[in-house]
Amino acid sequence: MNYGFIIDNRKCIGCHACTVACKSEHDVPLGVNRTWVKYIEKGQFPHTRRVFSVMRCNHCSEAPCVEICPVQALHYRDDGIVDFDNRRCIGCKACTQACPYDALYIDPNTYTAAKCNYCAHRIDLGLEPACVNVCPERAIISGDIDDPAAEISQLLSREIVTARKPEKGVRPKLFYINGDEASLKPVAAEPQSQYFWNSQHSGVGHFARYAEELIAKADPLQMAQQLNGPQGAGQPDSTSTPAAGLPQKSGEALPEKARRVYDAPSKGILWGWEVSAYVWTKAVAAGAFLIPFLASLIGPALPENSPGWVGAAGALIFLALTGALLVKDLDKPARFAYVLLRPHWSSWLVRGGYAITVYGGLATLWGAASYLNIPWLRDLAAWGGALFALITAVYTAFLFAQAKGRDFWQSPALALHMLVHAFLAGAAFFALVQPFLPVHPAWGEFLNSVLTAAIGVNLLILAVEMATPHPTLDAKKTVGLILNGPFRNKFWLGSVLIGNIVPLLLIWLGGVSLLPLTGALALIGMYINEHIWVRAPQMIPLS
Repeated sequence: MNYGFIIDNRKCIGCHACTVACKSEHDVPLGVNRTWVKYIEKGQFPHTRRVFSVMRCNHCSEAPCVEICPVQALHYRDDGIVDFDNRRCIGCKACTQACPYDALYIDPNTYTAAKCNYCAHRIDLGLEPACVNVCPERAIISGDIDDPAAEISQLLSREIVTARKPEKGVRPKLFYINGDEASLKPVAAEPQSQYFWNSQHSGVGHFARYAEELIAKADPLQMAQQLNGPQGAGQPDSTSTPAAGLPQKSGEALPEKARRVYDAPSKGILWGWEVSAYVWTKAVAAGAFLIPFLASLIGPALPENSPGWVGAAGALIFLALTGALLVKDLDKPARFAYVLLRPHWSSWLVRGGYAITVYGGLATLWGAASYLNIPWLRDLAAWGGALFALITAVYTAFLFAQAKGRDFWQSPALALHMLVHAFLAGAAFFALVQPFLPVHPAWGEFLNSVLTAAIGVNLLILAVEMATPHPTLDAKKTVGLILNGPFRNKFWLGSVLIGNIVPLLLIWLGGVSLLPLTGALALIGMYINEHIWVRAPQMIPLS
């Protein structure tokens, strides 16, 4: 069996009966939806058209939400339905980033993920999903796609159907007859801050706060123009659609560009400052061990091995901070141990969690072996610690790659980006503590060399990521937000100038004497960069 849906847009009247039935059947709280109807208007008065599109989980055959879930709270049933078990969910919100269709949400009552589960309890009783049962026009057709006798299978064989984002390769099983690109492509009609028939502009829960703050500070028309710029460059466009619900001049014709006039509220920024900070602390933790290890191979003499002790201690301290931030970001923090005790090995959250644990153990073993003066064990722990420091530094790039809903995170340069940040953060960390270490003067020169190389490579990676043509419109729009949109000041002033250019100038002008200031600015700029890289892609609509 292989259950799927067809939405027949020739019949849909936009009555929202499916939404109401879904909420009633599953006791879905206000502010979130498993099924919702999106309204798009297009054309110019009097030649206008309104399109209704039912949005929900696509029950993909290769669902990225299942792959990324660290505790198998999301799983496949034998009949092809993608179901979830909220008793296992830890509220990490990774599934919401992985889903290309914005189908998952965090339940404000249980603080666990939820979505359309095809009314699996009704299917088990031989009934149709509630939305199918209530639709007055039978515009929603459910059934077994693999059964030639089923209505859904026959419709698929004789009608031209479309699906949302087939290029994602997740093999969605929600199909549309007469699907309109203006409705099915999220960027074809940008979300607005308010609509004619609803006043709720963002979802519920802590993850919506950032969106509410942003909307409160920004002019809706200006935001729409920034997102609708040419080729995603973020430049204002004179033909951009005015925000729906805002008054227009008397006699002014409706714009030709498709526009949303009704939609579900935005979920806002689901991965907030905790994720940005955890990526930053993780880079420092990895770099703190890698820099003394690198110095022991190619660098200056290290009297009394003090950088090694400081590096191991710094690694453990920042690993502890990383763990604390990871737990704080969970909506069910009491279940954090499920990642290690109930692991789903396909998820890079699990692989990363184990990598961090092993890395912390090896850093501790290095300290014990050094204290007890067991050279062979110390060397073994050093090489093992360096290896797992590298894994700890870059695994988040693979986690972000599993978040298929965010095109900007699919960049092949992201792993190199995070590796360079580890060496930059480690050198900056030692630059800060340099005045307190009894080391050879050559150690300062070594740190300056590492900082110079890391900053140079980091600037090159930034230039490549920003200037290289991106394959998707979502990624191009993210670059527009960074270079010319709401993040432009943070990027140009914080990340590029404070975090890279000024530290380079300090190295060239002041050398070792200005190392603490150089390290501090590099760390500040790196955090700003992580903040942008985590948040900007989440501002691109997925549905």
